[in-house]
Amino acid sequence: MPDRQIYLLSPKDLSPETIAVAFAKTSRSPESFREIAEGLSEESSAKFHERWVVGYGHASVAEHAILHIAIENVSRVAMEAIESNRLASYTEKSTRYQKWGADDFTIPPELDGHPLCDEFVDTIRSLFSTYAASLDPARDIVSKRVARRDGETDEAWDRRVRSQYVDSCRFLLPAAALANVGMTANARVLENAVRKLLSHPLEEVREIGQRVKEVTKSEVPTLVKYAEAVPYLLETQKALSVERSTFNVQPATDDFCTLIDHDRDGEQKVLAAALYRFGEMSYVDAFAHVQSLADAERVQLAESLLGRLKRHDIPLRELEYCNYTFDLLMDQGAYAEFKRHRMMTQTPQLLTARLGYATPRLIEEAGFRSQYDSAMQKAAETYEKLAAWNSNVAQYVVPNGFNRRVLAQFNLRTAYHFCQLRAAANAHYSIRKVAERMAEEIQRVHPSLSAFMTLPEETWQDVDGKFFV
Repeated sequence: MPDRQIYLLSPKDLSPETIAVAFAKTSRSPESFREIAEGLSEESSAKFHERWVVGYGHASVAEHAILHIAIENVSRVAMEAIESNRLASYTEKSTRYQKWGADDFTIPPELDGHPLCDEFVDTIRSLFSTYAASLDPARDIVSKRVARRDGETDEAWDRRVRSQYVDSCRFLLPAAALANVGMTANARVLENAVRKLLSHPLEEVREIGQRVKEVTKSEVPTLVKYAEAVPYLLETQKALSVERSTFNVQPATDDFCTLIDHDRDGEQKVLAAALYRFGEMSYVDAFAHVQSLADAERVQLAESLLGRLKRHDIPLRELEYCNYTFDLLMDQGAYAEFKRHRMMTQTPQLLTARLGYATPRLIEEAGFRSQYDSAMQKAAETYEKLAAWNSNVAQYVVPNGFNRRVLAQFNLRTAYHFCQLRAAANAHYSIRKVAERMAEEIQRVHPSLSAFMTLPEETWQDVDGKFFV
Protein backbone atom coordinates (compact mmCIF):
# COMPACT_ATOMS: atom_id res chain seq x y z
CA MET A 1 0.00 0.00 0.00
CA PRO A 2 1.53 3.39 -1.00
CA ASP A 3 2.37 5.79 1.81
CA ARG A 4 0.09 8.76 2.37
CA GLN A 5 1.62 12.00 1.05
CA ILE A 6 0.55 15.56 1.94
CA TYR A 7 2.64 18.45 0.63
CA LEU A 8 2.49 21.89 -0.96
CA LEU A 9 2.85 22.86 -4.56
CA SER A 10 4.48 26.16 -3.77
CA PRO A 11 3.79 29.37 -5.73
CA LYS A 12 7.45 30.17 -5.02
CA ASP A 13 8.40 27.44 -7.49
CA LEU A 14 5.40 27.21 -9.82
CA SER A 15 3.15 29.77 -11.46
CA PRO A 16 -0.55 29.80 -10.48
CA GLU A 17 -1.53 28.54 -13.94
CA THR A 18 0.93 25.62 -13.69
CA ILE A 19 -0.37 24.64 -10.25
CA ALA A 20 -3.92 24.69 -11.61
CA VAL A 21 -2.93 22.34 -14.47
CA ALA A 22 -1.07 20.01 -12.10
CA PHE A 23 -4.20 19.57 -10.03
CA ALA A 24 -6.43 19.26 -13.09
CA LYS A 25 -4.37 16.50 -14.68
CA THR A 26 -4.69 14.18 -11.68
CA SER A 27 -8.17 13.19 -12.86
CA ARG A 28 -6.62 11.29 -15.80
CA SER A 29 -2.99 10.74 -14.81
CA PRO A 30 -1.68 8.06 -12.40
CA GLU A 31 1.39 10.20 -11.63
CA SER A 32 1.89 12.11 -8.40
CA PHE A 33 1.28 15.87 -8.35
CA ARG A 34 5.06 16.45 -8.17
CA GLU A 35 5.65 14.33 -11.25
CA ILE A 36 2.87 16.06 -13.17
CA ALA A 37 4.22 19.51 -12.23
CA GLU A 38 7.77 18.60 -13.25
CA GLY A 39 6.54 17.83 -16.74
CA LEU A 40 4.82 21.16 -17.18
CA SER A 41 6.03 24.50 -18.48
CA GLU A 42 4.28 27.84 -18.58
CA GLU A 43 3.77 27.36 -22.31
CA SER A 44 2.22 23.90 -21.96
CA SER A 45 0.08 25.11 -19.06
CA ALA A 46 -1.23 27.98 -21.19
CA LYS A 47 -2.11 25.57 -24.00
CA PHE A 48 -3.95 23.33 -21.51
CA HIS A 49 -6.02 26.25 -20.26
CA GLU A 50 -6.77 27.47 -23.77
CA ARG A 51 -8.14 24.06 -24.67
CA TRP A 52 -9.93 22.93 -21.52
CA VAL A 53 -10.89 26.08 -19.63
CA VAL A 54 -11.51 28.45 -22.53
CA GLY A 55 -12.38 25.97 -25.28
CA TYR A 56 -14.43 23.41 -23.36
CA GLY A 57 -15.58 25.51 -20.42
CA HIS A 58 -13.99 23.46 -17.63
CA ALA A 59 -13.75 26.59 -15.49
CA SER A 60 -13.35 24.72 -12.21
CA VAL A 61 -9.71 24.10 -13.18
CA ALA A 62 -9.07 27.85 -12.80
CA GLU A 63 -10.09 27.65 -9.13
CA HIS A 64 -6.66 26.18 -8.32
CA ALA A 65 -4.85 29.34 -9.47
CA ILE A 66 -4.84 31.74 -6.51
CA LEU A 67 -3.85 35.41 -6.66
CA HIS A 68 -3.36 38.11 -4.03
CA ILE A 69 -4.12 41.61 -5.31
CA ALA A 70 -3.30 44.87 -3.52
CA ILE A 71 -5.70 47.68 -4.47
CA GLU A 72 -4.94 51.14 -3.11
CA ASN A 73 -6.59 54.56 -3.13
CA VAL A 74 -10.00 53.69 -4.49
CA SER A 75 -13.28 55.25 -3.35
CA ARG A 76 -15.75 53.61 -1.01
CA VAL A 77 -18.17 53.50 -3.94
CA ALA A 78 -15.67 51.50 -5.99
CA MET A 79 -14.86 49.35 -2.96
CA GLU A 80 -18.40 47.98 -2.96
CA ALA A 81 -18.02 46.84 -6.57
CA ILE A 82 -14.63 45.25 -5.85
CA GLU A 83 -15.96 43.40 -2.80
CA SER A 84 -19.12 42.08 -4.43
CA ASN A 85 -17.69 38.62 -5.13
CA ARG A 86 -18.94 35.96 -2.75
CA LEU A 87 -16.00 33.56 -3.08
CA ALA A 88 -13.15 36.06 -2.76
CA SER A 89 -11.53 37.25 0.48
CA TYR A 90 -10.90 40.88 1.43
CA THR A 91 -9.26 42.97 4.14
CA GLU A 92 -10.07 46.67 3.93
CA LYS A 93 -8.70 49.84 5.52
CA SER A 94 -10.98 50.54 8.47
CA THR A 95 -12.76 53.81 9.19
CA ARG A 96 -13.05 52.62 12.80
CA TYR A 97 -9.34 52.55 13.63
CA GLN A 98 -7.70 55.00 11.23
CA LYS A 99 -8.06 58.71 10.55
CA TRP A 100 -8.45 60.28 7.12
CA GLY A 101 -6.43 63.27 5.89
CA ALA A 102 -7.88 66.35 4.18
CA ASP A 103 -6.97 65.15 0.68
CA ASP A 104 -7.87 61.47 1.07
CA PHE A 105 -10.69 61.50 -1.47
CA THR A 106 -11.25 61.02 -5.18
CA ILE A 107 -13.03 63.12 -7.78
CA PRO A 108 -15.01 60.84 -10.09
CA PRO A 109 -13.75 61.04 -13.70
CA GLU A 110 -17.27 61.85 -14.93
CA LEU A 111 -16.98 65.26 -13.21
CA ASP A 112 -13.89 66.31 -15.16
CA GLY A 113 -14.90 69.59 -16.79
CA HIS A 114 -18.47 69.34 -15.50
CA PRO A 115 -20.21 72.49 -14.12
CA LEU A 116 -20.87 70.71 -10.80
CA CYS A 117 -17.25 69.68 -10.23
CA ASP A 118 -16.30 72.73 -8.13
CA GLU A 119 -19.37 72.35 -5.93
CA PHE A 120 -18.64 68.65 -5.50
CA VAL A 121 -15.06 69.36 -4.38
CA ASP A 122 -16.21 72.16 -2.08
CA THR A 123 -18.76 69.86 -0.42
CA ILE A 124 -16.26 67.03 -0.01
CA ARG A 125 -13.68 69.38 1.52
CA SER A 126 -16.36 70.72 3.86
CA LEU A 127 -17.15 67.18 5.02
CA PHE A 128 -13.48 66.39 5.57
CA SER A 129 -12.82 69.61 7.45
CA THR A 130 -15.87 69.01 9.66
CA TYR A 131 -14.68 65.46 10.25
CA ALA A 132 -11.21 66.72 11.25
CA ALA A 133 -12.69 69.40 13.52
CA SER A 134 -14.89 66.83 15.29
CA LEU A 135 -12.03 64.56 16.32
CA ASP A 136 -10.62 66.55 19.27
CA PRO A 137 -13.97 67.47 20.90
CA ALA A 138 -15.11 63.85 20.63
CA ARG A 139 -11.77 62.61 21.95
CA ASP A 140 -12.01 64.89 24.98
CA ILE A 141 -15.37 63.36 25.93
CA VAL A 142 -14.21 59.77 25.48
CA SER A 143 -10.86 60.22 27.24
CA LYS A 144 -12.68 61.26 30.41
CA ARG A 145 -14.67 58.03 30.36
CA VAL A 146 -11.93 55.53 29.56
CA ALA A 147 -9.92 54.72 32.69
CA ARG A 148 -6.38 53.50 32.30
CA ARG A 149 -5.76 49.88 33.09
CA ASP A 150 -2.97 48.87 35.45
CA GLY A 151 0.32 49.02 33.58
CA GLU A 152 -1.32 50.20 30.35
CA THR A 153 0.99 52.17 28.08
CA ASP A 154 0.11 55.55 26.63
CA GLU A 155 -0.05 53.95 23.19
CA ALA A 156 -2.43 51.20 24.28
CA TRP A 157 -4.70 53.62 26.13
CA ASP A 158 -4.74 56.02 23.18
CA ARG A 159 -5.66 53.15 20.87
CA ARG A 160 -8.66 52.25 23.03
CA VAL A 161 -9.78 55.86 23.19
CA ARG A 162 -9.29 56.39 19.45
CA SER A 163 -11.41 53.38 18.50
CA GLN A 164 -14.35 54.92 20.37
CA TYR A 165 -14.36 58.50 19.18
CA VAL A 166 -13.34 57.74 15.60
CA ASP A 167 -16.33 55.39 15.53
CA SER A 168 -18.63 58.40 15.76
CA CYS A 169 -16.69 60.96 13.72
CA ARG A 170 -16.58 58.58 10.74
CA PHE A 171 -20.28 59.28 10.08
CA LEU A 172 -19.09 62.45 8.28
CA LEU A 173 -16.79 60.71 5.80
CA PRO A 174 -18.22 60.64 2.26
CA ALA A 175 -18.22 57.73 -0.15
CA ALA A 176 -15.52 59.57 -2.11
CA ALA A 177 -13.09 58.83 0.75
CA LEU A 178 -10.16 56.69 -0.37
CA ALA A 179 -9.30 53.29 1.03
CA ASN A 180 -7.10 50.26 0.40
CA VAL A 181 -8.10 46.62 0.16
CA GLY A 182 -6.27 43.33 -0.14
CA MET A 183 -8.09 40.79 -2.30
CA THR A 184 -7.44 37.05 -2.53
CA ALA A 185 -9.28 35.11 -5.22
CA ASN A 186 -8.91 32.19 -7.56
CA ALA A 187 -8.70 32.81 -11.28
CA ARG A 188 -12.26 31.68 -11.94
CA VAL A 189 -13.67 34.19 -9.44
CA LEU A 190 -11.22 36.80 -10.67
CA GLU A 191 -12.33 36.51 -14.28
CA ASN A 192 -15.96 37.03 -13.26
CA ALA A 193 -14.95 39.92 -10.99
CA VAL A 194 -13.17 41.66 -13.87
CA ARG A 195 -16.19 41.17 -16.12
CA LYS A 196 -18.43 42.83 -13.52
CA LEU A 197 -16.01 45.71 -12.96
CA LEU A 198 -15.74 46.36 -16.70
CA SER A 199 -19.57 46.38 -16.92
CA HIS A 200 -20.06 48.89 -14.10
CA PRO A 201 -21.77 52.24 -14.75
CA LEU A 202 -18.98 54.21 -13.03
CA GLU A 203 -15.81 55.06 -14.89
CA GLU A 204 -13.60 54.69 -11.80
CA VAL A 205 -14.77 51.10 -11.38
CA ARG A 206 -14.22 50.29 -15.05
CA GLU A 207 -10.68 51.70 -14.82
CA ILE A 208 -10.02 49.52 -11.78
CA GLY A 209 -11.33 46.48 -13.67
CA GLN A 210 -8.98 47.16 -16.57
CA ARG A 211 -6.01 47.60 -14.24
CA VAL A 212 -6.81 44.42 -12.30
CA LYS A 213 -6.94 42.56 -15.60
CA GLU A 214 -3.57 43.98 -16.65
CA VAL A 215 -1.70 43.19 -13.43
CA THR A 216 -3.10 39.66 -13.10
CA LYS A 217 -2.29 38.70 -16.68
CA SER A 218 1.36 38.41 -15.63
CA GLU A 219 0.41 35.49 -13.37
CA VAL A 220 -2.60 33.93 -15.12
CA PRO A 221 -2.38 35.23 -18.69
CA THR A 222 -4.67 32.63 -20.21
CA LEU A 223 -7.32 32.63 -17.52
CA VAL A 224 -8.17 36.36 -17.52
CA LYS A 225 -7.29 37.54 -21.02
CA TYR A 226 -10.84 36.94 -22.31
CA ALA A 227 -12.54 38.85 -19.49
CA GLU A 228 -14.52 41.67 -21.09
CA ALA A 229 -17.58 43.78 -20.35
CA VAL A 230 -20.81 41.76 -20.36
CA PRO A 231 -23.62 43.09 -22.61
CA TYR A 232 -26.24 41.35 -20.45
CA LEU A 233 -25.12 43.32 -17.38
CA LEU A 234 -24.86 46.61 -19.26
CA GLU A 235 -28.25 46.36 -20.97
CA THR A 236 -30.10 45.02 -17.91
CA GLN A 237 -28.81 47.86 -15.73
CA LYS A 238 -30.06 50.41 -18.23
CA ALA A 239 -33.45 48.78 -18.68
CA LEU A 240 -34.20 48.45 -14.97
CA SER A 241 -32.92 51.95 -14.20
CA VAL A 242 -35.61 53.27 -16.55
CA GLU A 243 -38.25 51.16 -14.78
CA ARG A 244 -37.09 52.60 -11.43
CA SER A 245 -38.22 56.08 -12.48
CA THR A 246 -41.88 54.95 -12.46
CA PHE A 247 -41.89 54.61 -8.64
CA ASN A 248 -42.35 57.42 -6.16
CA VAL A 249 -39.65 57.43 -3.48
CA GLN A 250 -41.28 56.96 -0.09
CA PRO A 251 -39.73 58.53 3.02
CA ALA A 252 -37.99 56.23 5.47
CA THR A 253 -40.10 54.85 8.31
CA ASP A 254 -39.09 54.21 11.90
CA ASP A 255 -39.14 50.48 11.19
CA PHE A 256 -35.59 49.85 10.01
CA CYS A 257 -35.86 46.06 10.06
CA THR A 258 -38.75 44.18 8.48
CA LEU A 259 -38.87 40.39 8.29
CA ILE A 260 -40.78 40.14 5.02
CA ASP A 261 -40.54 36.38 4.56
CA HIS A 262 -39.40 33.27 6.40
CA ASP A 263 -39.88 29.50 6.34
CA ARG A 264 -43.02 28.88 8.38
CA ASP A 265 -41.93 25.27 8.87
CA GLY A 266 -38.27 26.23 9.22
CA GLU A 267 -37.71 24.64 12.60
CA GLN A 268 -39.31 21.37 11.52
CA LYS A 269 -37.25 21.37 8.30
CA VAL A 270 -33.98 21.80 10.20
CA LEU A 271 -34.79 19.18 12.82
CA ALA A 272 -35.95 16.73 10.15
CA ALA A 273 -32.76 17.30 8.15
CA ALA A 274 -30.66 16.64 11.28
CA LEU A 275 -32.50 13.34 11.90
CA TYR A 276 -32.09 12.47 8.22
CA ARG A 277 -28.33 13.07 8.40
CA PHE A 278 -27.78 10.67 11.27
CA GLY A 279 -30.56 8.19 10.48
CA GLU A 280 -31.67 5.88 7.65
CA MET A 281 -35.20 7.13 7.04
CA SER A 282 -36.52 9.17 4.10
CA TYR A 283 -36.84 12.94 4.57
CA VAL A 284 -40.64 12.66 4.32
CA ASP A 285 -40.66 10.24 7.24
CA ALA A 286 -38.24 12.42 9.24
CA PHE A 287 -40.37 15.52 8.69
CA ALA A 288 -43.56 13.66 9.61
CA HIS A 289 -41.93 12.44 12.80
CA VAL A 290 -40.88 15.97 13.81
CA GLN A 291 -44.37 17.27 13.10
CA SER A 292 -45.84 14.56 15.33
CA LEU A 293 -43.74 15.63 18.33
CA ALA A 294 -45.13 17.71 21.14
CA ASP A 295 -43.65 21.19 21.57
CA ALA A 296 -41.55 20.10 24.54
CA GLU A 297 -40.14 17.19 22.53
CA ARG A 298 -39.18 19.49 19.65
CA VAL A 299 -37.43 21.81 22.09
CA GLN A 300 -35.51 18.83 23.46
CA LEU A 301 -34.54 17.79 19.93
CA ALA A 302 -33.38 21.34 19.21
CA GLU A 303 -31.21 21.21 22.31
CA SER A 304 -29.67 17.96 21.11
CA LEU A 305 -28.78 19.72 17.87
CA LEU A 306 -27.51 23.03 19.23
CA GLY A 307 -27.15 22.82 23.00
CA ARG A 308 -23.47 21.81 22.90
CA LEU A 309 -22.32 24.81 20.85
CA LYS A 310 -19.30 26.62 22.28
CA ARG A 311 -18.36 30.21 21.47
CA HIS A 312 -16.32 29.47 18.35
CA ASP A 313 -18.24 26.41 17.13
CA ILE A 314 -20.05 26.49 13.79
CA PRO A 315 -23.52 24.88 13.75
CA LEU A 316 -24.20 21.90 11.51
CA ARG A 317 -25.08 22.68 7.89
CA GLU A 318 -28.60 21.40 8.38
CA LEU A 319 -29.49 24.86 9.71
CA GLU A 320 -29.23 26.01 6.09
CA TYR A 321 -32.66 24.51 5.33
CA CYS A 322 -34.36 27.45 7.10
CA ASN A 323 -34.35 30.86 5.36
CA TYR A 324 -35.23 34.49 6.12
CA THR A 325 -35.66 37.63 4.00
CA PHE A 326 -35.25 41.08 5.56
CA ASP A 327 -35.88 44.57 4.21
CA LEU A 328 -33.36 46.72 6.09
CA LEU A 329 -32.58 50.39 6.51
CA MET A 330 -29.17 51.17 8.00
CA ASP A 331 -26.60 53.93 7.89
CA GLN A 332 -23.90 53.59 5.26
CA GLY A 333 -21.25 52.93 7.89
CA ALA A 334 -23.22 49.91 9.08
CA TYR A 335 -23.73 48.73 5.50
CA ALA A 336 -19.96 48.85 4.92
CA GLU A 337 -19.69 46.10 7.54
CA PHE A 338 -22.90 44.31 6.61
CA LYS A 339 -21.70 43.80 3.02
CA ARG A 340 -18.77 41.73 4.29
CA HIS A 341 -21.21 38.89 5.00
CA ARG A 342 -21.13 37.58 1.45
CA MET A 343 -22.74 34.21 2.19
CA MET A 344 -26.00 36.16 2.27
CA THR A 345 -27.83 37.25 -0.83
CA GLN A 346 -27.78 41.05 -0.59
CA THR A 347 -29.49 43.58 -2.85
CA PRO A 348 -28.46 47.12 -1.88
CA GLN A 349 -30.02 50.16 -3.48
CA LEU A 350 -27.85 53.03 -4.67
CA LEU A 351 -26.49 55.18 -1.88
CA THR A 352 -28.71 58.23 -1.52
CA ALA A 353 -29.23 61.29 0.71
CA ARG A 354 -33.04 60.91 0.62
CA LEU A 355 -33.54 58.51 3.52
CA GLY A 356 -32.33 60.67 6.38
CA TYR A 357 -29.17 60.27 8.44
CA ALA A 358 -28.12 58.96 11.82
CA THR A 359 -26.60 61.24 14.45
CA PRO A 360 -24.21 59.70 16.99
CA ARG A 361 -24.88 60.79 20.56
CA LEU A 362 -21.17 61.51 21.04
CA ILE A 363 -21.37 64.22 18.36
CA GLU A 364 -24.04 66.01 20.35
CA GLU A 365 -22.26 65.51 23.68
CA ALA A 366 -19.13 67.05 22.14
CA GLY A 367 -21.11 70.20 21.32
CA PHE A 368 -20.72 69.50 17.60
CA ARG A 369 -24.33 68.87 16.58
CA SER A 370 -24.86 72.10 14.62
CA GLN A 371 -21.67 71.66 12.57
CA TYR A 372 -22.59 68.03 11.93
CA ASP A 373 -26.12 68.88 10.76
CA SER A 374 -24.83 71.71 8.59
CA ALA A 375 -22.31 69.45 6.85
CA MET A 376 -24.93 66.73 6.29
CA GLN A 377 -27.40 69.24 4.88
CA LYS A 378 -24.82 70.62 2.48
CA ALA A 379 -24.01 67.08 1.32
CA ALA A 380 -27.74 66.40 0.76
CA GLU A 381 -28.14 69.54 -1.33
CA THR A 382 -25.14 68.73 -3.51
CA TYR A 383 -26.36 65.14 -3.82
CA GLU A 384 -29.69 66.33 -5.28
CA LYS A 385 -27.94 68.45 -7.89
CA LEU A 386 -25.70 65.56 -8.89
CA ALA A 387 -28.54 63.01 -8.83
CA ALA A 388 -30.57 65.10 -11.28
CA TRP A 389 -27.71 64.52 -13.71
CA ASN A 390 -26.28 61.10 -12.70
CA SER A 391 -27.52 59.13 -9.68
CA ASN A 392 -24.52 56.81 -9.77
CA VAL A 393 -21.99 59.64 -9.56
CA ALA A 394 -24.09 61.38 -6.89
CA GLN A 395 -23.23 58.54 -4.47
CA TYR A 396 -19.68 59.87 -4.03
CA VAL A 397 -20.83 62.90 -2.02
CA VAL A 398 -23.00 60.97 0.47
CA PRO A 399 -21.52 60.61 4.00
CA ASN A 400 -21.49 57.41 6.06
CA GLY A 401 -24.25 58.71 8.31
CA PHE A 402 -26.96 58.62 5.64
CA ASN A 403 -29.35 55.69 5.56
CA ARG A 404 -29.49 53.05 2.87
CA ARG A 405 -31.92 50.29 1.95
CA VAL A 406 -30.76 46.70 1.44
CA LEU A 407 -32.69 43.48 0.89
CA ALA A 408 -31.04 40.44 2.45
CA GLN A 409 -31.81 36.72 2.35
CA PHE A 410 -29.91 34.13 4.36
CA ASN A 411 -30.31 30.88 6.25
CA LEU A 412 -30.33 30.15 9.97
CA ARG A 413 -26.71 29.01 9.98
CA THR A 414 -25.63 32.36 8.54
CA ALA A 415 -27.92 34.09 11.03
CA TYR A 416 -26.02 32.45 13.89
CA HIS A 417 -22.72 33.72 12.52
CA PHE A 418 -23.91 37.23 11.71
CA CYS A 419 -25.98 37.92 14.82
CA GLN A 420 -23.42 36.57 17.27
CA LEU A 421 -20.49 38.36 15.62
CA ARG A 422 -22.15 41.72 14.98
CA ALA A 423 -24.06 41.91 18.25
CA ALA A 424 -20.85 41.47 20.25
CA ALA A 425 -19.64 44.32 22.44
CA ASN A 426 -16.63 45.06 20.21
CA ALA A 427 -18.78 45.50 17.08
CA HIS A 428 -19.65 49.01 15.91
CA TYR A 429 -22.87 50.19 17.49
CA SER A 430 -24.57 50.82 14.12
CA ILE A 431 -24.27 47.18 13.08
CA ARG A 432 -24.99 45.97 16.64
CA LYS A 433 -28.36 47.66 16.49
CA VAL A 434 -29.16 45.87 13.22
CA ALA A 435 -27.88 42.48 14.38
CA GLU A 436 -29.79 42.58 17.66
CA ARG A 437 -33.02 43.61 15.92
CA MET A 438 -32.67 40.81 13.36
CA ALA A 439 -32.00 38.30 16.12
CA GLU A 440 -35.14 39.50 17.90
CA GLU A 441 -37.22 38.88 14.78
CA ILE A 442 -35.73 35.42 14.25
CA GLN A 443 -36.37 34.52 17.90
CA ARG A 444 -39.96 35.64 17.50
CA VAL A 445 -40.71 33.24 14.63
CA HIS A 446 -38.32 30.39 15.48
CA PRO A 447 -37.77 30.44 19.25
CA SER A 448 -36.61 26.84 19.67
CA LEU A 449 -33.67 26.92 17.27
CA SER A 450 -32.60 30.54 17.83
CA ALA A 451 -32.52 30.15 21.62
CA PHE A 452 -28.92 28.91 21.46
CA MET A 453 -27.47 32.07 19.90
CA THR A 454 -24.87 33.68 22.17
CA LEU A 455 -26.14 37.26 22.40
CA PRO A 456 -25.55 40.14 24.84
CA GLU A 457 -28.19 41.07 27.38
CA GLU A 458 -28.57 44.52 25.81
CA THR A 459 -31.37 45.06 23.29
CA TRP A 460 -31.33 47.04 20.08
CA GLN A 461 -33.34 49.68 21.94
CA ASP A 462 -30.50 49.92 24.47
CA VAL A 463 -28.00 50.51 21.66
CA ASP A 464 -30.27 53.04 19.99
CA GLY A 465 -30.74 55.03 23.19
CA LYS A 466 -27.09 54.91 24.25
CA PHE A 467 -25.38 55.75 20.97
CA PHE A 468 -27.84 57.71 18.81
CA VAL A 469 -29.67 61.01 19.13
